[in-house]
Amino acid sequence: MSQFAYQNGVLHAEGVALNAIAEQYGTPTYVYSKAQLLGNFAAYADACAGRDALVCYAMKANSNLAILDLLARQGAGFDIVSGGELLRVIAAGGDPRKVIFSGVGKSVDEMRLALTHDILCFNVESIPELHRLNEVAGSMGKKARISLRVNPNVDAKTHPYIATGLKANKFGVAFSDALDTYRTAASLPHLDVCGIDCHIGSQLLDDAPLLEALDKLIELIDTLDAEGIHLHHLDIGGGLGVDYGEVGEGAPVAVGDYLGRLFRRVDAWRAERHGGKPIKVIFEPGRSIVGNTGVLLTRVEFLKHGEEKNFCIVDAAMNDMARPALYQAWMDMQPVVQSSAAGETFDVVGPICESGDWLARERALAVAPGDLLVMHTAGAYGMTMASNYNTRGRAAEVMVDGGQTHLVRRRETPQELFALESVLK
Repeated sequence: MSQFAYQNGVLHAEGVALNAIAEQYGTPTYVYSKAQLLGNFAAYADACAGRDALVCYAMKANSNLAILDLLARQGAGFDIVSGGELLRVIAAGGDPRKVIFSGVGKSVDEMRLALTHDILCFNVESIPELHRLNEVAGSMGKKARISLRVNPNVDAKTHPYIATGLKANKFGVAFSDALDTYRTAASLPHLDVCGIDCHIGSQLLDDAPLLEALDKLIELIDTLDAEGIHLHHLDIGGGLGVDYGEVGEGAPVAVGDYLGRLFRRVDAWRAERHGGKPIKVIFEPGRSIVGNTGVLLTRVEFLKHGEEKNFCIVDAAMNDMARPALYQAWMDMQPVVQSSAAGETFDVVGPICESGDWLARERALAVAPGDLLVMHTAGAYGMTMASNYNTRGRAAEVMVDGGQTHLVRRRETPQELFALESVLK
C-alpha cells in the first residue's frame, strides 16, 4: 500500500500534508516515507527468512544517510560502486562486513580503503582488475575475497542505458570467458575466490530474464565445482522494477513471488547436484526498495500557452530529476490539492536553459501559478543523479515518520556551490 494518498483532497505523505511540507521546507524538495521504505525492505527480508541470504541494498539508487541508517538497522548489507559510497555506509552505521563492492573501474585507493575495512566481497569485472586487486592485497598482507561478475548475455528487455547483461555492455566477464577467468583468479595468491555475481539490468517488470540468468550461473558453478573451484555464495544482483504509473507498462513482479521462484530453483539444484548442501544467496535491490519511497515536490511558476504546446513551468528541473531527459522516462505527476476545474494538456518543464529540461509531457493538469505538484516514485535515481547545473542548489530532502517530518538534507546555497573555487591571483 502506498504511503502517499489523498486525504480530504490534499495529498499526504503518511500523516503529513505535502502542502505543509512545502510551506516549512520550500520547493523543490524530496519527500520520503519511512513506513514505505521499511515495508519495501521487509518484502525482501521476509522472503529470505530462515535462509542463508543477504539483501545488499544498491545504494546508487539513493544514498542519503538517513535511508542507509534505517536499512542498516534492519540488517541490510550494501552494494557499493565507489569508495565514497563505502564511507557513506560507515558514516550511517552500516557494517562493512556486509558490503559488496561492484563497478568496472575500482582505483588502487578504493581497493585499499575496502580492504582496510574488511568488506565482504569484491565483485570483479575484468582480468586486469583481478591482477590489480591481487597486487594491492599482497602489498597490504591481506587476501581479498572476490566474486566474478559474469555477464550471462541475457536480454533484460529494458532501456539500453540500464541494460547491463549483454555482450555489448561494459559490465562483467563474458560468459564464454568466465571459466578461464576463474582459473586465473584461483591461481593468484592474494585472492580468495568465494562467489559468483551477475546483474543484467534495471527496471525489470518480469522475472523471467533473472531466472534465465540464474540458470546460466548454476551451470557455471557446477563446472567450477568439477574443477575444484568451490563457491560459497551466489549473487543474483538486483533489477526488479517499480510501477511508474505509465498506461500499458504493466505491473512489476511481486518481490515475494520472484524470490519464491528463485529459491525453489536453487533448492532443487542443490538437492539434485550437491546433496542438499545450501549456498548463500545475495541480492542487490535498489529501485524496488526506494523508488516508491519518495516524491519530488515542486511549485508551479508560470503557465505558458503556445501555438503547438502549453507549458507548465515549475521550480524543479532536470538537475533535480534526470530520468526523463536521460531515459525518456515516464513519471506520474499529480497536483497536491485536488481540483474540480477543467484541466489542460501541458508539458511540465523546469527553468534550466536546455530544451531537454522536461519532467513530463502531454499531461492533463488543472493547475494555476503557485500550485504544488508532485512527481511520484522519485525515491530512486533522483538526488543521487542530481547536479548543480545553472548553479542550482540541490533540493532539500525530508523524511516523514507518521505525523513527524525530519530534514535529512538541507537545501544547498549558491555560496556553497562555489566555495571550493578560487580566482587567479
